[in-house]
Parts: sequence; structure tokens; C-alpha cells
Amino acid sequence: MFIFYFIIYFCFFILFFIVFYFIYFLLFFFIYLFIFNLFLAAWFIISLCVNFTSQMTDLLFTEKDLVTSLKDYIKAEESKLEQIKKWAERLDVLSVTATQDPEGFLGHPVNAFKLMKRLNTEWGELESLVLTDMSDGFISNLTIQRQHFPNDDDQTGAAKALMRLQDTYQLDTKDISTGELPGETSSLTVDDCYDLGRVAYSEADYYHTELWMAQALQQLDQGEEAAAVDAVTLLDYLSYSIYQQGELERALAHTKRLLSLDPDHQRANGNLKYFEYQLSKQKKAEGEKTQDGGRERRSTSKGRPADYLPERKKYEQLCRGEGIKMTPLRASRLFCRYYDNNRHPMFVIGPVKEEDEWDRPRIVRYHSIVSDKEIEKVKELAKPRLRRATVHDPQTGKLTTAHYRVSKSAWLAAYEHPVVDKINQRIQDITGLDVSTAEELQVANYGVGGQYEPHFDFGRKDEPDAFKELGTGNRIATWLLYMSDVASGGATVFTDVGAAVWPKKGTAVFWYNLHANGEGDYRTRHAACPVLVGNKWVSNKWIHERGQEFRRRCSLEEAA
Repeated sequence: MFIFYFIIYFCFFILFFIVFYFIYFLLFFFIYLFIFNLFLAAWFIISLCVNFTSQMTDLLFTEKDLVTSLKDYIKAEESKLEQIKKWAERLDVLSVTATQDPEGFLGHPVNAFKLMKRLNTEWGELESLVLTDMSDGFISNLTIQRQHFPNDDDQTGAAKALMRLQDTYQLDTKDISTGELPGETSSLTVDDCYDLGRVAYSEADYYHTELWMAQALQQLDQGEEAAAVDAVTLLDYLSYSIYQQGELERALAHTKRLLSLDPDHQRANGNLKYFEYQLSKQKKAEGEKTQDGGRERRSTSKGRPADYLPERKKYEQLCRGEGIKMTPLRASRLFCRYYDNNRHPMFVIGPVKEEDEWDRPRIVRYHSIVSDKEIEKVKELAKPRLRRATVHDPQTGKLTTAHYRVSKSAWLAAYEHPVVDKINQRIQDITGLDVSTAEELQVANYGVGGQYEPHFDFGRKDEPDAFKELGTGNRIATWLLYMSDVASGGATVFTDVGAAVWPKKGTAVFWYNLHANGEGDYRTRHAACPVLVGNKWVSNKWIHERGQEFRRRCSLEEAA
């Protein structure tokens, strides 16, 4: 009896065990499936949210494909209309003949048959032809391609980039509009200028609003046609933007011109009275010459809006090539040489060409460092991964996008391709520093307007966790490889010392970010100037402190 109960209990135990683990397995499976689907959904959403603003080449070919599709649609419509036209011409001749003697015409049995056939069959076929929608193919292609189109934010970003170039390189609005820039000529229409002005207006940037609305109005006055804007609208924006900059007399003059075109313009009539009242107060206060008379006057804020970057003026001067010039004595100490890194085996027979770009801090350029074939391979590897470039957030220590860095970037590891590994090894052989603790090779692409405003590569004392997650110490040195020539703009400038290094394909620039005692070298604050014309490709290698203990000896002094 005991054995019988034992067997029953044992069977129940086994059954319970199987059911329990089966339920556990199902639960685990459904949780895994949920997490996997959640991950896929998140990945899909993130992929959709990635801003492909700078994939300009792909967009060009997309537009080319759409133009081809549009032409095919036009040909189909023309063919359809040609058929209808021939049918109409044939019937026109026939009807003229038939209506001259209707009874005689219909007295012929063939004519009577053909009339019945036309009305019963052929007019129905014509109706089907007329109702045939020839746009299906084009609309289908457009719908597919539209998902890759830029959005409003992208268009706004492009407009801001154009205004950034205007300020940095002190370009005249008319020159930009007429396309008088290096390279191919491409002009702006009245509507284009108006759209630029509206972007500035939406940002409360009345300086650029005035510039672009005035340019649009000038082109309109010269007889150019506009599709989406008229003089009244332009004068409305123009008078308000000028008023916001404190110029009441000019604002009043534009308002009067607006009312001469549209006397019933409600806002302009209100502005006219207000401007006249403010102007009379201003003149009265000036006439009395009282001490506090200026308080009644609207503060003038003519010019570009206030800037968060204290060194903006110097930065832009350097970008234009108007930087601090070295004294002849200092310049005479800069040399070009063949460099073998203390008779390194790789460079004994074929040393590299080294050129001094600056002395304090020491910035050197190495010529013919990579071949065109290697550059193309690196770009090929990077292009599918290019995303909006990020910077280290000093508060969180994490990577994040920033308005002051406008570029695309991708990271390439040495194991991904022999070319990347060779470039890393070449950097180590030339600099003498260990790159095994360096960050992966970062490839960056700066399109038109692309820039990186003044910054430090190393982590400062007020951001101790900048590179904590890497566990390799601070960035001791920077290797910057230029992978393209730039038609205009795109220099690397050092705002603290006034140095400017211009891009040259196949060359690399190197400098130390830290002094020999481990303190940051604040003279290395640098920036990537906006690209005016062309396309700038670079790759960065940030070398860290760990592994350099016997390669670059420490010192208690800044300079060892």
C-alpha cells in the first residue's frame, strides 16, 4: 500500500514539475518575445527619427528619379491628348460634311451604320480614354520617395546655415541671392529670399529678417515675378523688423509705402499711428535735451542678435583668414622637414613630410599620410552609418547632439577593415603614442554650413566624468586627418592663439591637448569653420593618457 501511494505521489510530483516548468518556459518565452518586439519597435522609431539632412547626394538622385518619373507622366498625358486631338479632328471633318446635307448623308447605309457605331461604341471608348488617370505611376513613385524627403526642421536648418555663412564670411545679401560665390552659380528667387526672411523672423532675428525681406523687395521692384508673396507682405515684415531694431523713421517710411499699395491694411494703419506717436515723443524728448529723455526712446538693437559665444568675432575673423599674424621672428622658426620618429623602422627609408603650422602650442602637419584609395575606403565604410555628430555633455558625461556642432559622423573600429587598422598603426608609428587605448576612428562629414564652434578636446576640471566610462584617462592628443579639399571655408582655427589650418586632402594635423604635467593646454581651444562651398571630410583619432606612461614622460612642469 505504501508503495502504491508513493508511486501516485511521485507521479503527481513529476506532473507538477513538468507543468510548472512548461508554464515557466511559456512565461519566459512571451517576455522575451515582448522585449524583442519592443526593441524592434524602438529601433524602427529611432531609425525614422534620425535626421538625414546632410544626405544631400542621395536626395539629389531621388529628385533626379522623380524628374524622370514626371517626364514619363507628361509624355503619357501628351500621348493621351494627341489621341483625343486626332479623334476630334477626324470627327470635326466628318460632322461638317454630314451637317451640310443630313438626309443625303444618312441616306447612305454605311454612314448610318457608322453613326450608330460611333455613338454606341467609339464615344464610350473616348470617354474611357479621357477618364484614364495617367498619373498613377508618378504619384506612386512620389509617395514612396516622399518618406525620404526633408521636413520643415531640415529646411529651417538649411536656412540658418545660409545665414551663418553670411555672417561668418561677411557676405552681401545680394551676392548670395545672385549666386556670386566660388564655384557654380545658383541664384535665389523672390520667394526664396522671403522664405529665408521668415525663418529669421520666427527666431526673432530681426537683423536677418530685414536683410532678406529687403532683398526680396528689391528683386520684386526690379521686375522679377513671385509666386507666393507680394510687395505688401514684404513691406509688412520689413517695417516691423526695422521697428524692432529701433529705427522708427525707416519703419514709418516702409509703412507709408505699404499703405499706398493697400490703404485698407488694418495692421499697417495701426502701426502708422503708433510709429508717428512714438516718433513725435522721441523728437520732443531730443528737443528738450533732458537728462532722462533717452529713456523714452526705444532702445536701438541694430545688428546681429546677442550671441552666447564670447569669442564669436575672433572666431569668424580667423575663418575669413583675418587672424593674428605671426611676427617674422616666430615665423622664421617654423620649418618643413623629413621626419622618421627617431629612426623608426617604418620611416628610415621613407620618412614622412612634417611641417610646422604653429609654435605655441606646437601644431604640426604631416603630408601624404593616406592615399586616395584608402580615403575612399574609409568614406565607403562610414557613409551607411553617418549620423548627426555628438559631443560630450559635461553635466552627464554622455554623448548628445548640440546646435554648435553641425556635421555627420560615424565610428570605425580597427577590426572592421584592414585599411582602418593600417591608419591606426600609422598614427602610432608617427606620433610614438599607443593607440590601443585611443577612441575609435571618428569619420565626420561637414556639408555646406557645417561647423563645430570653439571647444576643447580634453576634459576640463569642471567636467571630471567626461571620459570616465572609457577608463583610459583624458585625451592627451588629437590627430585630425583631412580626407578632402574644400573649395571655400572649412578651416580649423585655434581661437586662443590665432592659428588657422586649412584643409588639404591626404594631410593630417597633430597636437597635444595636455601639458607634460597632465594639465589641460587651454591654448588648444579650436573650431571647425563653416564650409562655404564644397564638402569637407575629416577623421579624428583622440589618443588618451593610458598607455603613454613610457612614451610621453610626465613632468611637474607644463613643458618637459
